[in-house]
Amino acid sequence: RKIKESTESILIEYNPDIITFEDIIAEWSRMHAPDSQSWSRQYRSAIFYVDEEQKRIAEETVNALKGGSKGRTIYTDIEPVSAFYRAEEYHQDYYRKKRE
Repeated sequence: RKIKESTESILIEYNPDIITFEDIIAEWSRMHAPDSQSWSRQYRSAIFYVDEEQKRIAEETVNALKGGSKGRTIYTDIEPVSAFYRAEEYHQDYYRKKRE
């Protein structure tokens, strides 16, 4: 695979009895700046879903961001999950390693 064809992302494994996809997306929307257009596919804003319910939640969240964006364009792609490749080990736990 070529890095220019990839999007840097995280894989979140969660227990839906403890936290829902909707909760995760709500937190994402509070801490993310989807109105910043990426200059490459590698750093774009995207939400990946596994079923139609997650797609619906993602679309509703992005539409709500558009409604509250005061005319700013929202640059977030919504796509089905595809292959996920872990980054090299030196990229893992970036924030923890940065503090050490």
